[in-house]
Amino acid sequence: MSTTETQKQTRILVQAAAAACEDKKGEDTRILELNPIDSGLSDFFLITSATNDRQAIAIADEVEYRLKKDFSVMPHSVEGRRRGDWILLDYVDFVVHVFLTERRAFYDIERLRKSARPLTPAEFDAELKVALAAKTRAARGKADKKPADKGTPAKAKKATGRKVAVAKKVSVKAATRSSARKSATKH
Repeated sequence: MSTTETQKQTRILVQAAAAACEDKKGEDTRILELNPIDSGLSDFFLITSATNDRQAIAIADEVEYRLKKDFSVMPHSVEGRRRGDWILLDYVDFVVHVFLTERRAFYDIERLRKSARPLTPAEFDAELKVALAAKTRAARGKADKKPADKGTPAKAKKATGRKVAVAKKVSVKAATRSSARKSATKH
């Protein structure tokens, strides 16, 4: 899989994880697109808040369940599930952080990652749709540019078809003349 394909797959996984957070009523869900120079560890942080530890665990469970069910992807590691005040799901290319609201304010990861580009799930979704639409247009453009039949463009095929038809007529006439001459010489 190419780098751009891997990046698109990662974006789709992050989008699915963000949807799971939203469905379990995660608050102030944000996606931080990390600067590759600044962070060699992962491409994205998905951060959401929960009002209590049970909700935090439910959000983390839902993210893990959906990514496993829909994409057969499991986290590389999970931290903090037992306490529930800060749960970290590490999917290597992205990391999901589920905080209790007061813990999130205390650690303030968004401030620590100043070079990261913060996005809401809706903004992230819109960017992904644009990228996928561009990929589709590019694929369709390649398909339209492909020759119609073994490298022969459609116009050339028509012209070649006309040439063949003319050649057949000429050869039929020549054959008719030739047979007429032969029969004339025999008589």
